Formats: sequence, structure tokens, C-alpha cells
Amino acid sequence: MQRIAFLLRLKPGMGPEYDKSHSAVWPEMLDLLKRAGISEYSIFRRNELLFLTMHIEDDFDTVWDRIDQDPVNLKWQQAMSAYFAPLTEGREGERFPMMREVFYLP
Repeated sequence: MQRIAFLLRLKPGMGPEYDKSHSAVWPEMLDLLKRAGISEYSIFRRNELLFLTMHIEDDFDTVWDRIDQDPVNLKWQQAMSAYFAPLTEGREGERFPMMREVFYLP
């Protein structure tokens, strides 16, 4: 099991609506995440900055490839796309701006 984290950014003023949408994540989306090998998935928000962390069974790209083109995910991403702003923190070849873990206290 691997712990990973990455950043996303919301458009200004979209935080409350984004929070509301995540108070009732579709059961079929939750099932897809679990089937893809994701567990202990958390999203933290400070203003428009999101910090996402999760446990994954494989490397991140392999896990995300299992989700990426699934019809449930495509529908969810379409619904969520109105909330997101571009990030400048990404590096070439990254799907998301990934964070490197420097400390962990189990």
C-alpha cells in the first residue's frame, strides 16, 4: 500500500459548492474508487486550495488509468469541472501536482 498526495485548485468562490457536492458523492463513484485500489481518500480545503491524500494498491498512474475512462468517472469529472481552476504547480508529465512525503508518524 502506498500513500500519495497531490494538489488541486478551485475557482474563486467555488469552495462551498465543492464541499456540498462532496457531502453526497455518488455511490457508484465511491465503488469505482475502491475497485481501482483507492482507500483512505481524504480531501482537505483551505480557501481554493485542495490537498488530496489517499492509499493506493499500485503506482498512481496504474490506479488512475483504471478510473480515467470509466463512464462513471467521466460523468463525475464533467460535473466537477466547473469548480476547478488551472494549477501552475504541475510538472511536465504529471496528471496532478504530486506531493512528496517527507514525514509520516503511523
